[in-house]
Amino acid sequence: MSSAAAQRDIPPEMVYTPPNRPAAWEEGAILPVDKPEGCSSFDVVETVQDETGIQKVGHAGTLDPLASGLLLILVARPATRLQAACMHLPKTYEATFRLGETTPSHDTETEVVERIDPTGLAREDLEAVSQEFVGLLNQVPPMYSAVKIDGERLYEKARRGETVDRPPRQVRVDRFEIVRWAPPDCAVRIECSKGTYVRALARDVGEELGVGAHLTALRRTAIGPFAVENGWTLDALTDPLS
Repeated sequence: MSSAAAQRDIPPEMVYTPPNRPAAWEEGAILPVDKPEGCSSFDVVETVQDETGIQKVGHAGTLDPLASGLLLILVARPATRLQAACMHLPKTYEATFRLGETTPSHDTETEVVERIDPTGLAREDLEAVSQEFVGLLNQVPPMYSAVKIDGERLYEKARRGETVDRPPRQVRVDRFEIVRWAPPDCAVRIECSKGTYVRALARDVGEELGVGAHLTALRRTAIGPFAVENGWTLDALTDPLS
């Protein structure tokens, strides 16, 4: 069951999309930001801190540096108090899975360790398997993740070459659409709950198809009612004339 904090309503008057900015940042603002590939979620937080002069800035749902797309930035205490409610919103992603190549991190952060020719697969095969991953799932977090076990982040163990048992976590996938199959790459659109690892879906789909897979591109296009096309770019956010 969701906590009371996760069920709070998000006041629409606290959400600022381009070109609108609050008269006083300390009164609280939620900024939908289109994070570019190559920077971390904390990099965006630091940019907003510098731009607004407010140090109490957070975000609702990390995006890996390799991913791009929508990040909700929460400015000042009235907004950061809504973090749980923002994080609880469902997410929409567009992603590319590369079938036939397996990596330890399930994405391009690590080198390919196994290759199997996937060209014998038909789009119908992918569509059938994708539907096996719709609904409530018990998903095993990747070793290269920020989940803590025995007080240490999994990625720290993984970078030492360690592998440990990870208890599965229940997540929910509401939609899993195959957009395009151009071997070896499969473009997908996924709607899911918070806490869902899309690269773990790539791993599991690849395993189910018997060829392996890893994530080569990821873009978050929506968080609940917020769409990335209505978000701030970092350039617009830091341009005093915008």
